[in-house]
Amino acid sequence: MTSISFTYLSGPDIEALEMTDDEILTAVERGLTAQGLGQSVIEPRVHLEPDPAFKGHFNVLRGYIGKAAGFATGGLAGVKIVGDYVDNYTKGLPSEMALLNLFDPETGMPLALLDATAITEMRTGAITALGAKYLAQKDSKVLGHIGARGTAYWNVRLLNHLFPLEEIRVHSRRPESREPFAARLTRDLGREVKAVDSWEACLEGADIQVEASRLMEPTPHFKTAWVKPGNFVVPYGTMSAVELSLTDVMDKMVVDDWGQCKGGKLGSLRAHVESGKLSEQTLHAELCEIVTGRKPGRQRDDETILFWHRGLSLSDIALGAAMLEKAAARGLGQSLRYA
Repeated sequence: MTSISFTYLSGPDIEALEMTDDEILTAVERGLTAQGLGQSVIEPRVHLEPDPAFKGHFNVLRGYIGKAAGFATGGLAGVKIVGDYVDNYTKGLPSEMALLNLFDPETGMPLALLDATAITEMRTGAITALGAKYLAQKDSKVLGHIGARGTAYWNVRLLNHLFPLEEIRVHSRRPESREPFAARLTRDLGREVKAVDSWEACLEGADIQVEASRLMEPTPHFKTAWVKPGNFVVPYGTMSAVELSLTDVMDKMVVDDWGQCKGGKLGSLRAHVESGKLSEQTLHAELCEIVTGRKPGRQRDDETILFWHRGLSLSDIALGAAMLEKAAARGLGQSLRYA
């Protein structure tokens, strides 16, 4: 058998790529296009909780995108394993760390291994921002964002890239988290980002409301009364932070993948699915259907729209593919012997 090698992109390699906002958004939207055209496979994510005492778990995401995504590698299969550990900040570690494996779907041969910590953060922010691109009011002026983890940074950064925002507010439970978070965004975006001291101060009056909290158990901090007509609302915390009445005020409800949203014990709208408030009958669309024009996005300024995303393996694969292409052009990464 001839020798077989695969490409390894480390965290420093990925940082050196200097992926632009547009490159990230374009890659993730290409994954959504493949999904919308039926050229993808999404397997339900699975979880591993080694021990409740560790306050963390692993998510395993699996998927395939076909040639419709337009990457140089053609179709790709991928598996991402991401650890999600709430108390890692006390150890000086990221709360989420991940590895992405990419394979040739026709032969099963390994093509690449990538540090997927940044990929996870970037693609999550891109899905939030792309949801807003199709579902939020085009002239949205105020963003209220709950949460200060890695994905939160990319939520805010990419929303700021797409919208003429005049005010950005952020909040998280710990002042030592939210103050540096706001300072980092202020520096990187070249504009003021305000850290506020309550959920209400953050969300009430905002046009785009994003909830990416890290609760230990479901607690309805996000009040439905703070949602005004025309808002775009994105709740995606692992544990629910919203009231059961949230879906009652929505004109449209959109998800990234209904198969993942309708099952499992975790997710911000789990209670809404179990009570029938969010179902195949009440669901307007998956985002990929809107991206490919099969269903309409926002049709009126006064539509109040909810977007719940659980996270797509396709987004990881698509962004990983874009990074591999750029790495090859820049001579980054290592070739590792497999066989």
